[in-house]
Amino acid sequence: MSSIRTIIVGGILALIAATAAQAQQRPPIGLYGSPQDAMIFYVAHGSAGTCGPGCSDWIAAEGTVQWDSWKRLIAILDRQQGRKLPLIIHSWGASNLNVATSMGRILREHGLDATAGATEVEACAGRSDADCFALKRPGGPLDATVSVPDPACDLACVLVLAGGVHRSLPDGARVVLSGRSIRNRRAPNVAAEQRESLTVIFGEQYRKYLLEMGVEPALVDIVDSLDEGSRPFVVPPAEVARLHIVTSP
Repeated sequence: MSSIRTIIVGGILALIAATAAQAQQRPPIGLYGSPQDAMIFYVAHGSAGTCGPGCSDWIAAEGTVQWDSWKRLIAILDRQQGRKLPLIIHSWGASNLNVATSMGRILREHGLDATAGATEVEACAGRSDADCFALKRPGGPLDATVSVPDPACDLACVLVLAGGVHRSLPDGARVVLSGRSIRNRRAPNVAAEQRESLTVIFGEQYRKYLLEMGVEPALVDIVDSLDEGSRPFVVPPAEVARLHIVTSP
């Protein structure tokens, strides 16, 4: 059991969200060992009310939650000099769910609000994806607007969102849950027995995390009912409210 704890803490083995939609492709954000599509963070600025009542500045989080994404979140928060900007989440791909919960805890520790949405940077209009990525990579600020996230708010998005002191979703946004799988970023195969054991362990960790964040842990039961290759489940709006994925206005 102690060796399993060591593996979990080390982040080598992790529970990964099944990909519900085709992942976008862009260059690695880091150098050696940095995966493609890793989540990036940058400050964005819009008109008053863009990111909520009286809110015009926010931190955009977009991409796949990878093993080192929590470090990048801390780095951009440290650069804000005490400003409590909300986080707008746009996640896609096979995200690391363990890291997603760590990021949620970071949000709660910093007292930040969170929502889901796609940040549309004005300077990216007419530019290639690579050029747009180069604009975002330094961390902003960049003039932008916010649109409904596409893909929808997935399980990684929900786990990060759960850490927000105030949690919201824009009108028209959907929460879509899919199955999970155990992955080892240093080796291709994980024994079936170990996969089953770790899935149970991680599931209990997520229930505890959601309960601490004020979200109904029954959310994990929905995810447990979905196989890795099964059809994604669209959470009805009434269930989003009942599960406290969002907080009261």
